[in-house]
Amino acid sequence: MWFASWFDSPYYHILYQHRDEAEAQFFIDNLLSEIKLPEHARLLDLACGKGRHSIYLHSKGFNVVGADLSPESIAAANLSKTEGLEFVVHDMRETLKMGDFDAVLNLFTSFGYFNSEDEHLAVLNAAKFLIVNKKGVLVIDFMNARKVIKNLLLSEQKEVQGIVFNIRRFVENGYIVKEISFTDKGESYRFQERVRAFSLADFQDLLTKAGMQIEKYFGNYALATYSADNSDRLIIIARPC
Repeated sequence: MWFASWFDSPYYHILYQHRDEAEAQFFIDNLLSEIKLPEHARLLDLACGKGRHSIYLHSKGFNVVGADLSPESIAAANLSKTEGLEFVVHDMRETLKMGDFDAVLNLFTSFGYFNSEDEHLAVLNAAKFLIVNKKGVLVIDFMNARKVIKNLLLSEQKEVQGIVFNIRRFVENGYIVKEISFTDKGESYRFQERVRAFSLADFQDLLTKAGMQIEKYFGNYALATYSADNSDRLIIIARPC
């Protein structure tokens, strides 16, 4: 699958090195005010990357496990490992055997990578299995696919650390696709990202099949009202039925 090679490539981390830490912390602060987790709650950051959300959540007093498929990302995250903060290599389609969690967080469009509905459903089933009780919560922070498609930038170039990344975007069979090509040290590379363009109705259907229900949903990191045409994000808060 595309994500196994691309997310573990050093070039992925070069291209996306300028993540907005202030924006991530702003979102987490708003989210915590909304979902009101118990003191010292146990959280799973599912598809955590290098752990920027996990690290900030831990700074707020929570016990956090960050899980990601990429060994390179987890190796980087583990530089921040401490009591109450740990990181593991894990495929989110499978159940993580590390006990129960008060909340499972899937942030920054880390869903929709797979080829079949069964695989996407497996992610939700695995997450539901980990939530300690019906007070537990699943948070999905996804792109607003309709707006992304409407405003799709078809091609661009980005130069980072002397590497010129040529990026092409298109929609294919219900997926938003990004093709990334570049040359470094005389060698040519080509990677691809493919994310299913899930709508709110799609998530409602998948979560129902997983035995969960949407409690609330929002349209940006300030947790404003969601608009399918205008919102930047689709942020879903769901709980087991």
